[in-house]
This record gives sequence, structure tokens and C-alpha cells, in this order.
Amino acid sequence: MSVDFSLIERSACEVVDLLREEAVSPHDLLDTLAAQAARVEPQVNALPTLCFERAHAHANALLKKPVAERGLLCGLPVPIKDLTDVAGVRTTRGSLVYRDRVPETSDAGVTLLEARGGVVYAKSNTPEFGSGGHTYNSVFGVTRNPWDLSRSAGGSSGGAAAALASGTAWVAQGSDLAGSLRTPSAFCGVVGMRPSPGRVSYGPLANPFDTLGIHGPMARNVTDAALLLDAMCGEVDGAPLSLREPATSFLDHARRPQRPARVAFSEGLGIATVEPEILAICRKTMERLSTDGVSVEESDLDLSAATQAFHTLRGIAYATNYEDVLARHRDVLNPNVIWNIEFGLQLDNRAMRAAQRTRAELFYKLNALLQRYDVLICPASIVLPFPVEARDIRDAVGQHFETYIDWLAITYALTLTGMPVIAIPCGMSASGLPVGIQIVGKPRGEAALLCAARAIEEIIGTWATGKPSVF
Repeated sequence: MSVDFSLIERSACEVVDLLREEAVSPHDLLDTLAAQAARVEPQVNALPTLCFERAHAHANALLKKPVAERGLLCGLPVPIKDLTDVAGVRTTRGSLVYRDRVPETSDAGVTLLEARGGVVYAKSNTPEFGSGGHTYNSVFGVTRNPWDLSRSAGGSSGGAAAALASGTAWVAQGSDLAGSLRTPSAFCGVVGMRPSPGRVSYGPLANPFDTLGIHGPMARNVTDAALLLDAMCGEVDGAPLSLREPATSFLDHARRPQRPARVAFSEGLGIATVEPEILAICRKTMERLSTDGVSVEESDLDLSAATQAFHTLRGIAYATNYEDVLARHRDVLNPNVIWNIEFGLQLDNRAMRAAQRTRAELFYKLNALLQRYDVLICPASIVLPFPVEARDIRDAVGQHFETYIDWLAITYALTLTGMPVIAIPCGMSASGLPVGIQIVGKPRGEAALLCAARAIEEIIGTWATGKPSVF
């Protein structure tokens, strides 16, 4: 067993370079992660299912190949969210319905990731069917925030974000519908990117034409996120919306940062009110950009029409995916999941038509703004990480939310537009909790977005004070 905790401090790109130089092996990395997980997982619960035996077997197979043939990731370990199938590994989707399920085949996205040198060693925790901004379920329990174990890690990719923050992952696969990559990134002080629909392919799916739910990369910095995006993207058989890999890698773009000339800043996209402390930190970030020569202008963008449209389209997705599950297993489902499915089942054609029209209007409105600005920036969450005992947020910043997901409007409004969005950390609260911003790019504009995000990351500089309590 070869354990080197100093490797945890290295970036994913640095670790891949070490793998290519054969200065370390995938086995060294797996042993180090196993040791770190033994230290922190009893407190954090980010990676409830470990599959190190399978990972070492995969590493052995990789090491039989010449280094040049070991793929883009060259043996870098990657955890997979528990919504996504990995062959031979327990995959529960956070639900008692699937608590003993072990799929025989992997999701197409996992197969692609492994073909490019990723080594799967764990499943990251998620709320049941990914249905919320707080990671807890009846199978594995709650995932805690590494910065403060009494607080939520966000959701639904909360396990992935907490693993990154607690040193049990260099990069992580996640997914996003209402903000599931972006909210946990903000809560845990990491980076999460929601790419354009089709940029990252996966399946099979009940509705392979869905453009709301997507998979994307998570990492501790923008460049590492770009590395994982390269490993995840490309055309996949059976994924009708999948896009081709770009001629120039996203990693190359991230390594050539280009500061945006004009930035639009919105306090809440016209749909959300943000906690004053978060807003103050985000405004300080805008001041840093301005001081460094970036033109930052206030935006009056109003995406307030998104709420009803999002609920409708999300409801259709839940009904499509889980109607049969509700009929067979109502007695063991989370009440929020039941509400989601039933809401979708009762929708009529008029509501569906209205939602599609609203979505189009929101896209054109944001697209028009992005013709005048390089990027749009707004807060990534309206609240700081909340106590783990709170199952959802119903009241915050003087607002009462009718549903358990409406506190996520600042993220789900952007979901409807289909624009690529990256969440990056930008500061710390007085209580030592991370705060993040969302940076929104043009349609299918991941390359330019990564260039801008990396430049902004450089301008912001060191934002964290200390390390997570469990690191």
C-alpha cells in the first residue's frame, strides 16, 4: 500500500502529469484516496459506496498499455454520482426502491469516461432521484459540509462536492437540473459546470431528448473542471442530442485565460432575493474585476417568468421517468418525490404549451443580453449552507417559498435557457462558509466561458481562509 497525502493537495492536472510521467501509479492514488476516505468519510458521508477492488482491477488493465494509450485521464480516479449506473457497483439512486440494485452494464457516459482513462472507485451521495438542493436519503443518510459538519453540502450533487472539499476526490462527475452542480459547488467552495445540452452524453434514458437534466464536471478549480469536461464530452451512440468533441480541447482553452471585456452583473436575475452577506461578497468580487480593468455593468435582466415554466417541464420529466415507480412503490418514496411525479401527471396541454413558449422567451431574452456582454454573473445561491436537519428551505430572505425547490430559482431559471453555466467560489462568509458566483456563457460557448472563468478565477485570487474542518 502506497499512501501519500501530499498528493491530495495537488491539482487534477498535476496528478495526470505525474501519471503520464509514471512518477505515480493509479494504485498509489487509489491507496491515498482510501486512506483519506477512512479519515473523513465517517464524518462527511460523501462517498457511501466504495469500489476500490474494481478500481484496482481497472488500473491493472490500464497499466498493461503504453502510457500514450492510457487515455486523457491516464488512470485518474473519478467518483460517479449514485444516479448513474456503474457495472457491478451498487447504484441506488438514493432510493429504497433500488437499495439492493447492482446494474450489469454501465451508463454510456461512464463507459466513455473509463475509455478515456478514468478509474471509478466510488459512488457519490445524492437525494432520492436527485430531487432537491440538500443531499440526504433513506438509504445512506445525509452528506455533511466539510467546512462545517452541521451544515448542508447542497444538492443534488452534494456527495461529489463534499468529496472534493474533503480531499477524497480530485475531480467528480455530477448532474444538474435545478442547480445540482452549482448549488453544492457554492456550498462547498468548489467548481461545478453545467454544460450545454448534448455536450456531455449519457444514457440510456426514458427520454433521450430531454434538455433540462445534464451531466457535467466538478473540480476544485476551473482548469481541472475543463480537463474532466474533455473526458466526458463527445458523441455517444444512443444519445440523439450528443455533440462532437471540439477541435481544440476545453483544457487548452482554460489554460489560455481571457478576461471578459464586458460583464453584466445581476443581483438575482429578477427572480430571487439574495442574503445580504452573500450579495456583499459577490459585489466585492465585481469590484475586484472592475479594479483589474473589466467593465462590470448592472443588469436589469428579468427571468421571473421561469418559475411556472420550470415546474411544468420538470414535472413532465418526473412523470416520464418515474410514473411506474410511483405506482409500485409509493409507500417507500420521499414525499417530495411523490409530489414531483404527481404534479407532472396532472399537467394539461395548456400548461405544457405555455411552459414551452415561456422557455423560448427566456432564451431569447438572455441571448440578447449576451450579444452585448461577454458573460453574465450572478450569485450561485441565495442562502449560505443551512443546518443539515432542515430538509428544505421554505422561508429565506423575507420570502416564503410555495415548493421545496423554489429557493433554487436563481439556478433553475438559467437551466431553462440552455446556456452553459459555471459556478466558482468567490469568498467566505463571516462564519467561515463558502460563497459562489455563477458565470453564464453564450449558447454552446463552453470554450469562451472557460477562458473567462479561468481569468476571473485568477483575478479573484485566494478566497478561502484555512481549510475545511475535516481535511
